[in-house]
Amino acid sequence: MSEFNVQIPSAFDPFADANAEDSGAGAKEYVHVRIQQRNGRKSLTTVQGLKKEFSYNKILKDLKKEFCCNGTVVQDPELGQVIQLQGDQRKNVSTFLVQAGIVKKENIKIHGF
Repeated sequence: MSEFNVQIPSAFDPFADANAEDSGAGAKEYVHVRIQQRNGRKSLTTVQGLKKEFSYNKILKDLKKEFCCNGTVVQDPELGQVIQLQGDQRKNVSTFLVQAGIVKKENIKIHGF
């Protein structure tokens, strides 16, 4: 008889490297700027993921004054504090956060249609 080197494949976990990246060691913290459609042409812009060391109310005050819109800070049980602004302010908010030095441009993710 001839000898066969048969290797039985072990269990493969496709998410093993993804879980290792989320361990917090060098993980990037993104700021997510999203738009939500309300009714008709009305929309709502949300900013999520800012560091907790920043004062959300001061940032909101500056955003409202700069873009002439209303807004609020909402406490979400899963997401933490989220800034909400009236209208489609995605580009305005991203440029404001970069110019104010709050986040870097590569750490901002803009979502929406």
